[in-house]
Amino acid sequence: MADYIEDPVIDLFLQAMSATTGAARNTRTSYLTDLRDIDRILQKQGANLIGAQTADCRACLHEWHLRSYSARTISRRLSAMRHFMRWLIADGYRQDDPTRALDNPKLPSSLPKSLSEAEVDTLFKAVSELPSPEDLRMLAALELLYSAGLRISELLGLESDVTLHDADRLILRGKGGAERMVPLTNQAREAAEAWLRWRDAEGPILHTKQLFADRQRILSRQKFSLMLKDLAMRAGLKPDRVSPHVLRHSFATHMLNRGADLRSLQTLLGHADIATTQIYTRSRSDRLTGLVSDAHPLAQIDKIR
Repeated sequence: MADYIEDPVIDLFLQAMSATTGAARNTRTSYLTDLRDIDRILQKQGANLIGAQTADCRACLHEWHLRSYSARTISRRLSAMRHFMRWLIADGYRQDDPTRALDNPKLPSSLPKSLSEAEVDTLFKAVSELPSPEDLRMLAALELLYSAGLRISELLGLESDVTLHDADRLILRGKGGAERMVPLTNQAREAAEAWLRWRDAEGPILHTKQLFADRQRILSRQKFSLMLKDLAMRAGLKPDRVSPHVLRHSFATHMLNRGADLRSLQTLLGHADIATTQIYTRSRSDRLTGLVSDAHPLAQIDKIR
């Protein structure tokens, strides 16, 4: 087989994604990886991205099953293929969608992993065991992650002047460039200000606006994950149970447990579809049962009897 030659239409699609949806770099990279693989498989079939037919797309599914890919990986790649085909139609490259007859793989039912409130408390207590000034930086990061349910990209995208504007709330730019406003707690604001006072004691840094950068470099996603794993060990928790996304899930679960309504939680998390938020209700069927028992009119009558 000849060496793989990437179809230039992939780059056009990614440029369109960036221009129309403001897709983040990680999102574009994920699409690029998936579409390149699809393109390779199609070329092996003697087909191409623009002219692929349903049978060619099924060949991709077959290839992924032969590789023993998980249902989630196949679902993601199929989603990339569907999105790409819709763009081809919208831009006039083709008139039909060959993915319409393809079935999505059945995904395993999984609940979001989260920590208990007590475990989150132990994380905060363990911050004091970190060497200074890492304790100041980690406390500020934890306060913002857990009190506002931020994504790691949103946390690392915060700029140094974030605490100087609208001190009671944060304005975030999430997935697809969508903006949302979340409350900023006093503890989070004070922790961020304490970190900045230490960092900028000799004058503001000039190499970046990132809130969590030190005087040498920005704080990367990989570096923060390692810092969080170290903190988990200090707190006596298994490091593989603690991640920025687990803290986001913990925020959502604990808010729901304490009476937050789904619509408000959807807004705080920045979910485009409330169905994404509803998954948290499945992790607390006992709470929902108790809610009916305490709030339903007939349940109250039954208690009187």
